[in-house]
Amino acid sequence: MTDAPTQETTDPITECDIQLIQSILPHRYPFLLVDRVIDIDGTTSATGIKNVTMNEPHFQGHFPGAPIMPGVTIIEAMAQTAGVMVGASMGLINGDLLIYFMSIDACKFRRKVIPGDRMLMKVKTLRGKPGAKVWKFHGRAEVDGELACECEFAAMLDMRN
Repeated sequence: MTDAPTQETTDPITECDIQLIQSILPHRYPFLLVDRVIDIDGTTSATGIKNVTMNEPHFQGHFPGAPIMPGVTIIEAMAQTAGVMVGASMGLINGDLLIYFMSIDACKFRRKVIPGDRMLMKVKTLRGKPGAKVWKFHGRAEVDGELACECEFAAMLDMRN
């Protein structure tokens, strides 16, 4: 009697906690802007979660007495969500992945994001596939079901060696 051959299967990553996010992205405090990524559907779509807190350094000056998350950090949080989605789906864990913005288009802001908010960043791939360096995404940032920001952005993936 012989044992049947075993086949290793790797289940796709469908969510990332902060430890896995840090093993994919090079960003660290104070510029790591995504706390968790859920609903990862390969390189097609994902949802990031950012718990906005008063402890973040940009609130010291933006704006004293009326803290509002800067728009550029909202866009960066969406981009980091996309980076985690692509990195997790392509197995780029501990792979020294760097991601560079190439463009930001059709950006609209509709709602303030303030300390205490839980921002959901929903990203979808518009162009890009495993092996490609240039990717394009659509992102939506929402708080309590309300649109805070929406845009399209392109990025280049680069592996540090």
